[in-house]
Amino acid sequence: MKIALIGYGKMGRAIEEIAQSRGNEIVSIIDIDNQEDFDSSAFLSADAAIEFTRPETAFSNYKKCFERNMPVVAGTTGWLQYMDEVKKECAEKGQTFFYASNYSIGVNIFFAVNKYLARIMNKFPPYDVYMEEVHHIHKLDSPSGTGITLAEGILENIDRKKQWKEAEKGNPDDLLIHSKREGEVPGIHEIIYESDADVIRIKHDAKSRKGFALGAVLAAEFVKGKKGFLTMNDMLNLG
Repeated sequence: MKIALIGYGKMGRAIEEIAQSRGNEIVSIIDIDNQEDFDSSAFLSADAAIEFTRPETAFSNYKKCFERNMPVVAGTTGWLQYMDEVKKECAEKGQTFFYASNYSIGVNIFFAVNKYLARIMNKFPPYDVYMEEVHHIHKLDSPSGTGITLAEGILENIDRKKQWKEAEKGNPDDLLIHSKREGEVPGIHEIIYESDADVIRIKHDAKSRKGFALGAVLAAEFVKGKKGFLTMNDMLNLG
């Protein structure tokens, strides 16, 4: 298929390499210095656009794609205040938008495991639960989109936790998220259940950006010919 890239940083280059290795063609690359290419014949020939840029520019890029009826695979996090508008475009104007807080197949399996474990631990109040997440120093949002998705999965299933909070300390009904930004860490997320007797941990540790890039390319292949607001659950059917 033909893919357009919006954003050509480290993730964009990783996506380009994997997309081409799977027999796809990168027909257009749009970055900060060639915004006029949204109207180029090359961009308009694409079957889908994969967007990995910055929180402050993401929604503007999505709107430009919608104006051109271009399906979007959204890789940027930190723009969720506009999510209702995106869903409205899909519902009322037939746009195609694929959203994931994390495109790693392994992370999405981790999301499912996290929810399953939370349902079990809801029965055991002596265990407190909190999260630790670590990313590279270039990451702009905190906590990560992945961390928020994990937190939401816990809150849906553990009655004694009412809201997540990014802090070292909080109230008993707070789900605490401890966020760190260090070096070039691709991403580490760990859920910890702790009682006076023992500790239970589940952890996902990304080795590189390749897992995220592969998932984004798989999403682009998945949206071809589809309409509406799509997620990793639609693609992977993990429940």
